[in-house]
Amino acid sequence: MGDSKTRHLVGVWNPAYGADIMETHVHLLREQARQFRDGDQDEDDVYVWWGKIRSSRRQEAIKHLPEILSIEEELGAEDGAAEREVQLYLTDYRSLYVAHVAEITADDPREDDDETHIPPIYRPKDIHCDCWFKLWDIRRLVSDDTLAVVEELRKLRNTAYHDNPVSLYGGMVDLPLIVTRPDGSRYFESDVRAQLTGGKYWVEFDEEFSGIGAIERDLRENFFGESNWARLDTGTRTFIATAESVFRDHRNDVAFDFSPVLLGFAKAFEVQTNLLLKNAAGRMKPRDRMANIDGTSVDLATATPHSLGALAKLLGGNEELNSLLKRQFASGGEWFTASLPAIIKELAEHRNPAAHSSAIGRETVRALRNQYLGVGCEGEFVKLAKVRPA
Repeated sequence: MGDSKTRHLVGVWNPAYGADIMETHVHLLREQARQFRDGDQDEDDVYVWWGKIRSSRRQEAIKHLPEILSIEEELGAEDGAAEREVQLYLTDYRSLYVAHVAEITADDPREDDDETHIPPIYRPKDIHCDCWFKLWDIRRLVSDDTLAVVEELRKLRNTAYHDNPVSLYGGMVDLPLIVTRPDGSRYFESDVRAQLTGGKYWVEFDEEFSGIGAIERDLRENFFGESNWARLDTGTRTFIATAESVFRDHRNDVAFDFSPVLLGFAKAFEVQTNLLLKNAAGRMKPRDRMANIDGTSVDLATATPHSLGALAKLLGGNEELNSLLKRQFASGGEWFTASLPAIIKELAEHRNPAAHSSAIGRETVRALRNQYLGVGCEGEFVKLAKVRPA
């Protein structure tokens, strides 16, 4: 569960300072991550600075700078459970990224930090910044899809405008915006990252799953619909789109091993089901959300993400738990507890050979892909997207 009261920020990068401004930050961060993996530096040294560049036409500091700097006090603050996660959303109106903020300061890091953490864009003497954000990681949310950016930003509430949803059209003034996120979503939890990326940083993971923006757009417009697609987690959408991209690229190749397609769909179900389960369990009494998993009693509201097979057993074999769980959803609770377990159990059985290098044929994957995406039927992923917490 996240903290819906934590303040976050929204900024825009200006192509006037270079079309590749985001890429330069991403490149430096990936290089820091590579050096960490090679044992050449500590994990604490994996970061990059992002500066809020001051326009040459504006000499005075931004009016709400003190409020921006005050968010620094929330970094690492204890809220009785987990550390708060402060996020910086960055967009050029076509793509959207979210960064994990480690520090916010008005002090210029160029004075005492080395160039390996500061992109070249900030090196000219005439570049001045109102404030700086030290970023631990950067994650891509939307690629080359303005309508999807609009939908994602609407999930945030602008504190300067009576907590109304952030609007891309007319609302991007007095940047960076200070916002909250009512759903409390977190993007950088270490246990989730470990499960989904194999421990890699999100900035590394995104490099491997680039070039799927057109597929995501097509899925949103022609399979899911805007509202259903927007309700799916970013990771869920990435895995669905990547699996679909592989399928489309090789659909006419009867000799191709379609295992990666099933692995992608399995990860998508895994991500979304875990999120919904954790959210629902968090609304239950502590004694009611305890479950036995492989002989160990765990709290479903705080446990690390479960594998697809474990989810199938958990949801498919505990009627008392399911009865309590389905009450925690405003819609889709009956399907989540009664139908989903069989769907993910079947997928887990197909996925296991795929995960162990056994080839999976085209026709098997085609049938499952059609069932999940809704080719000739209502897709299981659409049904999953319609499951909403109470």
